[in-house]
Amino acid sequence: MKKIFISSDHAGFKLKEAIKSYLSDKKLSFIDMGPYNDSRVDYPDFAHKVANKVKLNKNNVGILVCGSGMGMNIAANKHKNIRAAQCFNLKSTKLSRLHNDANIITLGSRLLTKKNALSCVGVFLNTNFEGGRHSKRIKKI
Repeated sequence: MKKIFISSDHAGFKLKEAIKSYLSDKKLSFIDMGPYNDSRVDYPDFAHKVANKVKLNKNNVGILVCGSGMGMNIAANKHKNIRAAQCFNLKSTKLSRLHNDANIITLGSRLLTKKNALSCVGVFLNTNFEGGRHSKRIKKI
């Protein structure tokens, strides 16, 4: 069973809460790694929390939200076996899973509408890695 870990910084807190509601509506369980309010925090602390959980099991996935999505992406990708993808639309999200076997999606709350972000989360969670020719590339990372 896939475990979903979610976190944000202060800039992404409101969108993180919307994503949590979306996941609950879909009857998907998740673990909120914080923060639990919109007080100012440092995004790397929360990116590392999620990445540390995701890398424990190949079925685990993460959702990270900050203002741009970039900071969380950079921090998460410092971890071995993490393939975080900053996604902007449905196509980038789908390809991140199909071709790159992304295990964390990062989203920018200042760059995406709530509707677009929720759609990206849905695609991310419902798209499987294609394997094949892409597998050898993943092993080179």
